[in-house]
Amino acid sequence: MSLATTYCRASVGIDAPLITVEVHLANGLPAFSIVGLPEKAVQESRERVRSALINAGYDFPARRITVNLAPADLPKEGGRFDLSIAVGILAASGQIPAASLEGCEFLGELTLSGDIRPVTGSLPAALAAREQHHRLFLPKENLPEASLAEGIMLLPVEHLLQLSKHLRGQEEIPAGPAIMAEPRPPADQPDLAEVRGQAQAKRALVIAAAGAHNLLFSGPPGSGKSMLAARLPGILPPMPDELALEQAMIQSISGQPFDASRWKQRPFRSPHHTASAVALVGGGSNPRPGEISLAHGGILFLDEVAEFPRAVLDVLREPLETGYIHIARASRSARFPARFQLVAAMNPCPCGHLGDPHKTCRCTAEQVARYHGRISGPLLDRIDLQIQVPAQPAETLLDTRNTGMNSAQARKRVIAAHQRQLERQGCSNAHLQNSVLEEHCRLDDDSRNLLLNAMNKLGLSARAYHRILRVARTIADLEGEQDIRLPHVTEAIGYRRMDRGG
Repeated sequence: MSLATTYCRASVGIDAPLITVEVHLANGLPAFSIVGLPEKAVQESRERVRSALINAGYDFPARRITVNLAPADLPKEGGRFDLSIAVGILAASGQIPAASLEGCEFLGELTLSGDIRPVTGSLPAALAAREQHHRLFLPKENLPEASLAEGIMLLPVEHLLQLSKHLRGQEEIPAGPAIMAEPRPPADQPDLAEVRGQAQAKRALVIAAAGAHNLLFSGPPGSGKSMLAARLPGILPPMPDELALEQAMIQSISGQPFDASRWKQRPFRSPHHTASAVALVGGGSNPRPGEISLAHGGILFLDEVAEFPRAVLDVLREPLETGYIHIARASRSARFPARFQLVAAMNPCPCGHLGDPHKTCRCTAEQVARYHGRISGPLLDRIDLQIQVPAQPAETLLDTRNTGMNSAQARKRVIAAHQRQLERQGCSNAHLQNSVLEEHCRLDDDSRNLLLNAMNKLGLSARAYHRILRVARTIADLEGEQDIRLPHVTEAIGYRRMDRGG
């Protein structure tokens, strides 16, 4: 038979569209052509496949070989098609039975010796193959992450010779076991009790964790802003399966090594303030996820947020609202999940000592205004909790008797409040849609009057009003209250510090 068809998977965002690999052997001068919009790495697979077949002891057909990667209008990149092309050539030349390819997909990059190297995006490929009820042959190194796709037969392969023996029925490849680890409790996370003082900031941290609210710390250098942010992952509620799977898919396509022991642990991303807008949202000719997608389901921490260029910060506005980022390029586009929790820290002024009773601020009013102006109003509007973190006196720092709530105690309260939200509305309070906000955040007359006065005096926007309602709902959940009461609304308004000109 001079024509054979195999199947592989491309990588487009977190999707893995099916690629039909058609291999045809024709008479004529020996040649090897690959068509179907192959990029440079795909074209180079000709040399890898030729050497791998010869070094594995197979005949490389001295004929005119044409490989078509369909659909032809989808750009193909990387070495992920090597294994499928090699198997197609073996089947077209009669060295393996074509019938053995039925219901199979092949994914992997070949070395010149015939070994099979791992590729990116094996988890999306496994999930897509499962939908087609196909078996997936993949590199052995990709088995741990692909095992997250339950209900599919995964066959790990180390060498081309091993695969061909399996397809000829000589030596069966055992299906790969599910290499899964139970979620590890966040016991290795820094403890909240290590932060001395800062009772209000700790309270805001618990509220942010319970309701998935965005958070901004403002205070002088050394007051504990970064310490507080680093302790947020240790008090967050467990990661649900669907969210954890999306996060694993993003890691898979980004090429990050998969660590099964960190399964379901929320990511904590902290890019430097010199990061570009593309580094945050992702991009490239073949779009790749950025920091906001790598933080999906977890925390994006922007330390020294006022040092970021304003244009870079403003790219966060849309994904903070929608939970995803759409990247469009001339030849292709991709959509990545980006449901992250923003935590930021900044100084009150360029020198950091504005309002410090012990050190004199040398910044002019114009410098302070320009410094605060790097965070645009629309972005600030999307930050639910805006907290002042003052410098602590030496007595507080040296007092080891009263450390306050530790991470285990805080996490217990957070989980209880989060569970109330799931039972009531099926999502965190921060993700409540406006259409159901009034239903779950009803106010009594006193609370409504207080909020009305605050909006008029502070000039709060409709978005700020909705976010105050969500925060008040979270405070009520932490207290175990069924209804939002006046103290909850009062506290929620108090967290809009920047709206008050602070």
